[in-house]
Amino acid sequence: MATTTAKRGRPRSFDREAALEQALRLFWERGYEATSVADLTTAMGIRPPSLYAAFGDKGALFGEVVDRYRESHGAYATRALAEEPTARAGVARMLREAAAMATDPDHPWGCLLISSTVNCTSPEVTGAVRELRNANVRALESLIRADVAAGHEPAGTDPAALAQFTAAVVQGMSQRARDGATRAELERVAADAMRIWP
Repeated sequence: MATTTAKRGRPRSFDREAALEQALRLFWERGYEATSVADLTTAMGIRPPSLYAAFGDKGALFGEVVDRYRESHGAYATRALAEEPTARAGVARMLREAAAMATDPDHPWGCLLISSTVNCTSPEVTGAVRELRNANVRALESLIRADVAAGHEPAGTDPAALAQFTAAVVQGMSQRARDGATRAELERVAADAMRIWP
């Protein structure tokens, strides 16, 4: 009786998680467009065939980076909105934590979801990240709308406008961080933004 042995590929000679973290930092620092495959393989300590075998192309790698970012550095926003009793409390916490995260010296400043696709010419990449940001705005709008219905916010509150305003503040804080604003400066922005809430 003949037996067949399954062919085994050569085992990976690098730490996939560590390589993914290096890619995250590079995309966050330089943006999608300005980061080349050569930059990525150098930072990740791997050769191009290993990158393609482990992650697919640059776009697929960026997709994994975005997922990792949302589960780690960027999770503060979803967590704040989920854990606080009202949208107002969640947004106040989210903005305070955005000021801390965006200026943390342990990683590139700002927000990867906001800065990484500036001037990006790939409609697929830009569109995917834009949809994530817009989904966040819609989720916040829903929370505010529920709070209006529950009497936590004034009856005349415009949930869509307030969600758009909050998104603009977060995006502005991210850019200011990249321009060198300090945590204390951004915390003042966060406090001022909450004074505008009805």
